[in-house]
Amino acid sequence: MKKLAIVLVGLMLAAGYAAAEELVVEMHLTGPSGVGEAIGTVTASSSPYGTILTPDLSGLTQGLHGFHVHENPNCGPKEKAGEIVPALAAGGHYDPAGTRKHAGPYGDGHLGDLPAIYFDANGKATHPLLAPRIKISDLKGRSLMIHAGGDNYSDLPEKLGGGGARVACGVAE
Repeated sequence: MKKLAIVLVGLMLAAGYAAAEELVVEMHLTGPSGVGEAIGTVTASSSPYGTILTPDLSGLTQGLHGFHVHENPNCGPKEKAGEIVPALAAGGHYDPAGTRKHAGPYGDGHLGDLPAIYFDANGKATHPLLAPRIKISDLKGRSLMIHAGGDNYSDLPEKLGGGGARVACGVAE
């Protein structure tokens, strides 16, 4: 009986540890010359409902910005069609199932589709976001990306939700 109690306590502690798993990602501005200054962090915490992403960011324009997990752990620039594109080394949206569609955090498209992130009039983002389909283990070895514009979670009328340029990025290690 004593062994059973010890095993149960161990399982409860392990479950509590798993529920409390966290990953902190430092976010940086991006540009054609590379990774720029730090603008804060995004903390990913596991929950029974998915991953909670809590930003502590400043320095971007007011409004909604597209927010995604990108496939590569690299925020550097890369050349495309003869032009240097900020943070292009991060690759595309994380899509392990190969859906090739943008359907938002609750849809059946890219797993890397996250809820849009809101920056207030002071250029700060602090409101937690729920990403119901992604786990912290999915984030590790990838990049978090913030785009210049909002996100309509569709490939129409503009591809990838119309978020536009990659303005901030962080590698999840």
